[in-house]
Amino acid sequence: MAAALINIPKKAKRGDIIEIKTLMSHIMETGYRHMASGEIVPRDIITSFTCRYNGSEIFRADLFPAIAANPFMTFFTTATESGKFEFEWIGDNGFSETASASITVE
Repeated sequence: MAAALINIPKKAKRGDIIEIKTLMSHIMETGYRHMASGEIVPRDIITSFTCRYNGSEIFRADLFPAIAANPFMTFFTTATESGKFEFEWIGDNGFSETASASITVE
């Protein structure tokens, strides 16, 4: 089971540039390694990450096998209004996780 850690400011002034940090706990198997028996370890990675601010997409990333385990994303946006950030990670083998965090803009 994956777990997300989200770090955004609780409050900001309108127009402030804020930093958003996310970390998703995930093993991220590339599909290139072999087991002792010679079989390939099946690929199991997060393939996309999306962030929405009050329903509008503000950040998207496509991920590939070279990404590290437990991917950490950090990016910036402008605080325009109070509301909710929604985060979504999608991956191989039906993996899908969501998380959210709220901000108050003064």
